[in-house]
Amino acid sequence: MVEVKNLVKKYGDHVAVDHLSFTVEKGQIYGFLGPNGAGKSTTMNIMTGYIGATEGEVMIDGHDILKDAEAAKRSIGYLPEIPPVYPDMTVLEYLKFSAELKGIKREAQDAQIQKVMEMTRVTEVSERLIKNLSKGYRQRVGLAHAIMGFPPIIILDEPTVGLDPKQIIEIRELIKELSKEHTVILSSHILSEISEVCDYVMIIAHGRLIAADTTSNLTRMMQGQSTYQFLVRGSEDAVRQALSTVEGLSKMEVKPSAEEGIVDVVTECLGLDEDSSADVRESIFYALAHAECPMMAPSQHVSLEEIFLELTQEQPENNKKEKRRFKIKRAKAEEAQDNGSDL
Repeated sequence: MVEVKNLVKKYGDHVAVDHLSFTVEKGQIYGFLGPNGAGKSTTMNIMTGYIGATEGEVMIDGHDILKDAEAAKRSIGYLPEIPPVYPDMTVLEYLKFSAELKGIKREAQDAQIQKVMEMTRVTEVSERLIKNLSKGYRQRVGLAHAIMGFPPIIILDEPTVGLDPKQIIEIRELIKELSKEHTVILSSHILSEISEVCDYVMIIAHGRLIAADTTSNLTRMMQGQSTYQFLVRGSEDAVRQALSTVEGLSKMEVKPSAEEGIVDVVTECLGLDEDSSADVRESIFYALAHAECPMMAPSQHVSLEEIFLELTQEQPENNKKEKRRFKIKRAKAEEAQDNGSDL
């Protein structure tokens, strides 16, 4: 569906995208994550033909976006971070213009425009000038333009920016609905949104792909350094003394909670390892039980935020170990795919 091969983009001496390669398969929602300056938007602009690459290639449904741009762009619907709308047009005029640009047959235009307006909830403002719409509604009009023609690949850059909570929920549901018949690639700085909506997550930093997997698999692979938070009945000193006997804790914080006689504990520790059955959670449990400090509310917390921050540190050398782990994981996944196995 989409294949990015050894992509490089340079601005003078600055390398925005550094030999980036990945593949996007049909019928899934991909979340594209990266800190500011990571090369995320540059990559999306190259994928959609807005700018050229210094090196490498992008294949869209079998067509090279640089050498066969017209054919490749027919397969793409794109919503940039700033929607490319014409403020002096009404919503209906703009969508008719969009339908003409995308080569939709005249006899099919009215029906498709109505369907797209209903999907994006802009029917009620169809006769209003775009310049008089709120930012949220302009974002919806831009999304309607991206969907127009129902291309197989829909790329959305920050699609929920400027929307109120109700509109965000509606757009998320629309994205999920679109994924039934389309491949959706979206970027967002709202990590909870990526976690909730996307089937697959790609994280880039310093112009390179450093992680690509499902959210659940990313979480499992980060179990080697996990954060646990729990409430314990007992004094701070007793809990600290009990936990000091547990091997594998790299960090421990014990502080009073809102409830008298209960302390709040946060630990960073070595969790389950692929080559070992040892689990530090069990050691924590028995150490607290031996000290007669019952655990009241245990929980493990490895959020997408933690994964994102861990993998996108400022110093690239800090990521080498994690990148090796993800390369091994991706190699296994590619081998399984070549053998016809399901991931």
